[in-house]
Amino acid sequence: MTLISMLLALIIERLAVRSDAWQARPYCQAYLKLTAGSGLKQLAEHQYGRYLWILLPGLLVAVLLHLLDNRLLTLVVNTLVLLVGIGCWHYRQLYKQYLNAQERGDAEAAHLAMQQISQDSRSTVDSSQGLTLVWLNFRYYAAVVFWFLILGAFGVITYALLRHLNEQTATEQAAAAKVVDEHSDPLAESETAAGYSADYSQADYSTADDISDDISAENSGADNSAEPVTMEAAIDSDTESLSAEPVSAPAARDALNCMLHWADWFPARLFGLGFALVGHFSRASNALLGYFLDFTASNEQVVKDVARAAEPLPEEVVNGIEDTSSMVQLAKRNMLFFLAFTAILTLSGWLG
Repeated sequence: MTLISMLLALIIERLAVRSDAWQARPYCQAYLKLTAGSGLKQLAEHQYGRYLWILLPGLLVAVLLHLLDNRLLTLVVNTLVLLVGIGCWHYRQLYKQYLNAQERGDAEAAHLAMQQISQDSRSTVDSSQGLTLVWLNFRYYAAVVFWFLILGAFGVITYALLRHLNEQTATEQAAAAKVVDEHSDPLAESETAAGYSADYSQADYSTADDISDDISAENSGADNSAEPVTMEAAIDSDTESLSAEPVSAPAARDALNCMLHWADWFPARLFGLGFALVGHFSRASNALLGYFLDFTASNEQVVKDVARAAEPLPEEVVNGIEDTSSMVQLAKRNMLFFLAFTAILTLSGWLG
């Protein structure tokens, strides 16, 4: 059942998902708004209660499925939850724009599309365009599928919520930095105000049939078109202020970052091993061994360093079409490898 749900979700997401309703972002924002207007706000602001607050949506779905105990319903719900968890139409559309610009030789449009992807992904590690796509592949496909295999719908929902909160917090901090820059440089205020909405604009959603599980990403709050309300306010992508105080306080951000770090820690190394097996083994394995027992290194840094070692490219092609294509193909091979491995474990009875 797990394998069937996973295959169905991946196929449907590639061929049929074209709207915001199939992304995790609106559902995560709805949960935040529900929290702000109910007693859940106290739970989210409590030192230890915030952990339960993050786990609560996934727990409710898991308990409901357990009580109903219906295989068909479980299959349907698991497939839908996974489909929403890996939804990435925004990034896929931007990547399509990048490929189209490269095909017609429009270097400026290609650069702007990749710049938008890098900005929306809120990457914390400087890297090439290709490695940014590899990180998005990990965040919106690999890690989601991993937690689905381990914990089912509960794992997907919890990870998607953590991912959204992390991106929202990064957006909030970026907006706060812009406010600081404006006040420190009054002459740049008008220019910043004029360009702010463009910086956070979302790509138009139009049909794209040839973008794949190559690229992995999600429309999880990256399409932000918002104004900074205060230094501590969350930025809502629909241009209205989102009351998300639970993730604004430094202590809450620390709890969020801690949970997401550990949620990514083992998957990052596991899929790093996959990069070694489908790429340049000796280089990638050496890079991976340096991080294997490192519990403090950024998981994004781990994924990007191992991916670059697995697919070494000449310096002159970095940030070009060859770089992005090679990294996307590497990520695709890695996902196919683990899908095959999952199928073997399922058929042999090791995985339910």
